Amino acid sequence: MTVARSLLLFALAAVAEIGGAWLVWQGVREHRGWLWVGAGVVALGAYGFVATLQPDAHFGRILAAYGGVFVAGSLAWGMVADGFRPDRWDVAGALLCLVGVAVIMYSPRGA
Repeated sequence: MTVARSLLLFALAAVAEIGGAWLVWQGVREHRGWLWVGAGVVALGAYGFVATLQPDAHFGRILAAYGGVFVAGSLAWGMVADGFRPDRWDVAGALLCLVGVAVIMYSPRGA
């Protein structure tokens, strides 16, 4: 159950951080206004709290692993929200990052 919980938290963190950054982008770059920027800032703050709920107690490990989730999640977000079409190198890079997440977070460690 711990791996499932961890994966769910990574997914929630990705939605909060990538969604927050996208909202700020929309507010500033697409001129949608400060309400969008403010919502993005709130979402980015929520990301910080979600990350603390990971079962592993090591900040560096959580943030390093989340980096891989961020890469893959950002490409997926771009596909859904902006019609971005990743090429095979984007996909290969994202898969490599996700393998890195698995190694960092879920490899057996001695007690």
